[in-house]
Amino acid sequence: MQLELRHLEAVCRIAEAGSLGRAALRLGISQPALSAQLRRIERVAGGELFLRGRHGVEPTPLGEFVLSKARLVLGEMDAIAAGARAVAPDTPLRLGCILLVLVDTLLGRLEQVLAGREIAVSVEHSATTLTRQLGAGRYDAVLYGEVNDHEVPLPEGTTARTLIPREPFCVRLSAEHPLAGKERIALAELAGESWMTLVEDDDGGPEALVAACERAGFTPSLRHRVADRKIHYGLIASGRAISLSQPTAPAAEGTVLRPLEGDPVTGRIRLAWNRSTVAARHAELLYRAAAEAYLANVANNPFHQEWWSARPELHPILTPE
Repeated sequence: MQLELRHLEAVCRIAEAGSLGRAALRLGISQPALSAQLRRIERVAGGELFLRGRHGVEPTPLGEFVLSKARLVLGEMDAIAAGARAVAPDTPLRLGCILLVLVDTLLGRLEQVLAGREIAVSVEHSATTLTRQLGAGRYDAVLYGEVNDHEVPLPEGTTARTLIPREPFCVRLSAEHPLAGKERIALAELAGESWMTLVEDDDGGPEALVAACERAGFTPSLRHRVADRKIHYGLIASGRAISLSQPTAPAAEGTVLRPLEGDPVTGRIRLAWNRSTVAARHAELLYRAAAEAYLANVANNPFHQEWWSARPELHPILTPE
């Protein structure tokens, strides 16, 4: 067997994720399949590339060497791809997003403002993966969120623009929950609940939740980590979990959304793009489409519509078409 680009990609993803399970999720394969692939790669390389432990994996000295070469090779391949796209502007626009509410209506808006251009939209579970892949040339632009003061690092050659500077997270809970009838819930009232987060929540959300709960006098139990919205809503409807939610989220059967007193956890939404593949005019059109997709969901919940209407300084600035 000879090492191929996909093998180098796998080694890099394992190192970035810190565990075979998370790397397998990002690569879209099963963990046993990735483990078997890693063993084959290690046989070719001549030794172990990672040390396995209770808390994940760490590169060995041989692993560090292979990683350094793999990143150089993959970087060159990405540079070739990005350069080719810059020369051929009619290629599809590749947009990566985390699972934001506005993604559901974004494609329709993009088809309006970028009429005639093919658009490929992919959803990732990791904001960090999105920005790294933006720098690597796999995406032309990415749309992601940050919670409280967390900042996702951006690679060189990219530009970012804040779409929504602040929105207050609310809580989604079962319609049968004792607090479901309240108009607004204090975070302290949720002590003892089981909280749910996304599989790859690296936007600062879990840390912000823990810090807010500790200020409210308790430590939250982060018991469930899922990636599928249907499973997410089902667990909440059954009363087995609650979760933070964007205030623009749509209704889900058997659940309710309620604002939190004092807005203890807030988020912002940002758009970043690769300057070598996205012209300034197209970046402006992307921003407009994302802004219109967000605004289309503001009325989903009256409490957020009222909050939003009272804060015009947070509204996206749309230049005339």
